[in-house]
Amino acid sequence: MFHGPVVPRRPARLTPLPLSAARLDPASLLGAWQEVNAAATIPHCVDNIERTGVIENFRRLVGVPDVPEGNFQGMLFADSDLYKTLEAIGWEMARTGTGRWAGLLSDVAELLEQVQTPDGYLNTRVQGTPGAEPFSQLEHSHELYCAGHLIQAAVAIHRGGGDPRFLAIAQRFADLIVRTFTADASPRIDGHPEVETALIELYRETGEESYLRAAELQIERRGQGVLAPGGLGSQYYQDHLPVRAATEAIGHSVRQLYLAAGVTDLLLENGDETLLHAMTQLWDSAFGTKMYLTGGHGSRHRDEAYGDPYELPPDRAYAETCASIAAVQWSWRMLLATGQARYAEEMERALLNAVAAAMTADGTAFFYSNPLQLRTGHDGSHEDAPSERLPWYECACCPPNLARLLASVHGYAATSDASGLQLHLLTAGTFTADTLTAVVETGYPWSGEVRVTIRGGGELAIRIPAWAAGATADVTAGKVLAEPTPGDYLRVSCEDGATVRITLPMKPRLVSADRRVDAVRGCVAIQRGPIVYCVEQADLPDGITVEELALDPSSAILEEGAAPVHLRLPAVATPLDATLYQPYPPESTASTPVTVTAIPYYTWANREPGAMRVWLPLA
Repeated sequence: MFHGPVVPRRPARLTPLPLSAARLDPASLLGAWQEVNAAATIPHCVDNIERTGVIENFRRLVGVPDVPEGNFQGMLFADSDLYKTLEAIGWEMARTGTGRWAGLLSDVAELLEQVQTPDGYLNTRVQGTPGAEPFSQLEHSHELYCAGHLIQAAVAIHRGGGDPRFLAIAQRFADLIVRTFTADASPRIDGHPEVETALIELYRETGEESYLRAAELQIERRGQGVLAPGGLGSQYYQDHLPVRAATEAIGHSVRQLYLAAGVTDLLLENGDETLLHAMTQLWDSAFGTKMYLTGGHGSRHRDEAYGDPYELPPDRAYAETCASIAAVQWSWRMLLATGQARYAEEMERALLNAVAAAMTADGTAFFYSNPLQLRTGHDGSHEDAPSERLPWYECACCPPNLARLLASVHGYAATSDASGLQLHLLTAGTFTADTLTAVVETGYPWSGEVRVTIRGGGELAIRIPAWAAGATADVTAGKVLAEPTPGDYLRVSCEDGATVRITLPMKPRLVSADRRVDAVRGCVAIQRGPIVYCVEQADLPDGITVEELALDPSSAILEEGAAPVHLRLPAVATPLDATLYQPYPPESTASTPVTVTAIPYYTWANREPGAMRVWLPLA
């Protein structure tokens, strides 16, 4: 039985299914991405960690022949690129039993054993830089961050039935962390939260309680001024307030979300209601006032940070891919802790929009930041804001992060509890709890028809999306316990052979933002089901730019195609003024009716670089 990324020891409201009990249909949207990830993205990551010198950093430390002499190369946290790739391989082994990477795993395990010092320390940047001392620059060194990704890789490989040496290596490093950071008279924390989730998962895997205690100390020491704020400030490092007082999402978005995931892991293990209360408030801040429609997080390029509440400019969205991934991971933990559908709702939003947009259809090029608008004439020369996805990045945290998420994404689809099975992501596949197996057939998110066939018996819960007003359910050989309410779960007591058919309304709908989102006042976005749409320059008639378009809300939106569904939008195109500022009211200018194609946001920039926008002004 292969367990997934999060396996609480203390009983939670919901229990993750073992990875072996969840299978996505390869023809489904999520299942197809998982297949692309296995066939293309993971191999691409392996090739690039070799090409960019990440593995060479390890080889150099043990004098591997034909490796040129020199110092560490790459970002401070380059080791984590290897570890996240290894984690993806571990989950892929658990999913398919593949032996494709056995040779690589053996070679890397041997290399890590050679590089690791007798006390358990392992970091090629520190070990490969003359004069550098372990744990002496925790504000920016990312040492515990890298250790966390090593631990998570080891857990994944162990759960996937791989080389046991990785878990031993990770435990030696974790034991050093325990000795150094629990007995230290001068308590310290890492400037980039991540090790908290890793140490707790290592505790879950091994039963060693000192790892849980070490994670708890990293969390409880936040906000005590442990880190020198420097030029970036304490908010950047998530050291500005204790975790129970830090109820506004702020600072570096990935660090905020990783820390929140770690705190939620801790409350899953100790049942601390004060932590749950704080995390609920923090989640309301992040997802209720600072999240983009696509599920992106972080509106400021400066410090890769959250902005003020409702500061969500579409063209300046940073929305780092890693932040969307972290949002999925945190929402999953909140779902396990509470059983509330809203957390699954936001997992789906991010997965089908922000996360999906970060990768090309062939799985070998990526976005680091994910804007909701790209202007005509955009200078995409900098990798932080390119005009198209790039094969790799100098700061390459996102590609292997995508690989590890997609390799394990089937583990986020369903859960169990004492009553039966819960389906959170509406995707075709097969999901098994103790006494009940659900075979899901659906073309969702393109089709609103979901058919579930039951083997065995028990209670089945199916999430009804919050946007699905008018959803209906038809049940045979079962009793409806809770009607299909948007934003909650349809609950059915099922006998063997029961079928549950759900019909969700999939008519395209216009969405407006809170008026405090000044950047998109007077604009609307288009959604169909969970999918956010955009207009891309490649689909416009010659001579018309996206900036000239305004949507006609009084006319019907037409659908074309099946998977994906494209939309035909009634709009008008108005020539732009040649001068920057004009008198008000402006002189009337003739507008031209035009029908334009809108495509799913996640598919943009797969043809050619060009302008794009999600939010359209109204005519």
